[in-house]
Amino acid sequence: MTDATTTGTDWAAWQRSWDRQQEWYMPDREERFRVMLDMVEAVVGPEPRVLDLACGTGSITDRLLKRFPGATSTGVDLDPALLAIAEGYFAGEERVTFVTADLKDPEWVTKLPHTSYDAVLTATALHWLHTEPLTALYGQLAGLVRDGGVFMNADHMIDDTTPRINAAERAQRHARMDREKAAGVLDWADWWAVAAKDPVLAEPTARRFEIYGEHADGDMPSARVHAEILRAAGFDEGRPVWASPSDTLLLALK
Repeated sequence: MTDATTTGTDWAAWQRSWDRQQEWYMPDREERFRVMLDMVEAVVGPEPRVLDLACGTGSITDRLLKRFPGATSTGVDLDPALLAIAEGYFAGEERVTFVTADLKDPEWVTKLPHTSYDAVLTATALHWLHTEPLTALYGQLAGLVRDGGVFMNADHMIDDTTPRINAAERAQRHARMDREKAAGVLDWADWWAVAAKDPVLAEPTARRFEIYGEHADGDMPSARVHAEILRAAGFDEGRPVWASPSDTLLLALK
């Protein structure tokens, strides 16, 4: 799935580098992807039409196509650098389409190649949205997921009713991250600093920071609140199907 013929860039290496940086924050990242795809198969079968929402480098799409050769994926994102990696990595892959769109733009859905999807999947992306735009987005997703289809969001979902548990988990997690960083693992800022110096990624990385600025988080509501918003938007059922001490994979069924 790599094409270095036009730029000489090893896109697979950039994909692995992004995955490793993300795993520093989430050592159980592959487990959440496995459960996500288990539930895709359980609900809509092994040949789904998928919308990879806020797709980044296409991490979900990569695992989707390797597990389900009959699947197709539309990846949507606004980040020009991560989309450059995705497009380079998946060059020539007819099962994948990428769309540049801002999820906070009410018209973003008009850019998609399909009006409905069997599954909409996202991970570690929507926590930067505040509750109002998140609610609007979930309303749009209710119109994109077909009846019987599924939406899944694996992300930071903070339960503010358990502050002592939250503090203990955070301290333990950050102690591990500090040890790994001391051993040379790249964090978010370090990874972007490397990308900014790359001959191919420097320009899209600069545009990325013009769009987003530095990384910022939204409200990060609890899984219960996510489920309530999704049901109000038009999904029939919603609940966690996997959780770590800090993150949740929430499934909503249309």
